[in-house]
Amino acid sequence: MPDAVTRSNDRAGRSARLAALGASVICALAWSAAGERPAAAAAPESAAASRAVVVPGFWDPRRRPERPDLSRIQSIRFLTDVDYPPFDYAGTDGNPAGFNVDLARLICDEIKISCTIQARPFGTLLDALNDNRGDVVIASIAPTAETRRRADFTDPYYRTPARFVARTDSAIGDVLPERLEGKKIAVVAGTAHEAYLKAMFTEAEVRSYPNAEAARDALRRKEVDLLFGDGIALAFWLNGADSGGCCTFRGGPFLESRFFGEGVGIAVKRGNDLMRLTLNWALFQLWEKGSFTDLWLRYFPISPF
Repeated sequence: MPDAVTRSNDRAGRSARLAALGASVICALAWSAAGERPAAAAAPESAAASRAVVVPGFWDPRRRPERPDLSRIQSIRFLTDVDYPPFDYAGTDGNPAGFNVDLARLICDEIKISCTIQARPFGTLLDALNDNRGDVVIASIAPTAETRRRADFTDPYYRTPARFVARTDSAIGDVLPERLEGKKIAVVAGTAHEAYLKAMFTEAEVRSYPNAEAARDALRRKEVDLLFGDGIALAFWLNGADSGGCCTFRGGPFLESRFFGEGVGIAVKRGNDLMRLTLNWALFQLWEKGSFTDLWLRYFPISPF
């Protein structure tokens, strides 16, 4: 799985990589408001299991958005890519799947309109939006100074926290800076996580690795005491077979926006306030009804928060 902070905050580099890969096939999937939701992950086994997982919530119940004039929206053309599991990927039938795709389905169910979703190379998504080849981009794009010049964004619907991971047999509990003096911490070189460690955990020994796999291997081999990185990618790893049950989260989450961004929103064409407000209203409704929580738990039984 790609690093979520890299995807959200360093769009130019990823766009270049996708352009090099090329994409000759554009998949389209249409559904109606009554369409079935695919079972991309198992549902929690019980209410107790649900309560054991922290689910992010970025909506203030005291700031209930007004219901816009939904009659002015007849359908929504969603754009995404298929290179960022578990948020966006190609399903077994080749069509777009993932958390973002299922969230788009829920939004359309809530608004009670038909929608389509089309996958395109990541680097072309905002251009396609501005060329009127879609109405909305739902592809884990973070609002930054650069992306705001090209699109407007809804309120955030998730953030990418940073987390520490330790081996399950580690005695390390709290991960406060004063308690990690001399501890060896693995991190991916050149990332916001490395910068954060060097700024905030000055007494720890930061060991930088070329990629996430190398940093995780260092923790498994006991070359380091802790691993620090993107919480969503780490939750995906901890819940999968690759980790072998070796490790677990310790402390956190860390959400300092100066390092890790202010969250991920849905992009609409600049000036399309009706669409933006409609999506904000639908997201709030899904959160208030618990549908967002149900969806989150399907994809993240080990929460990154």
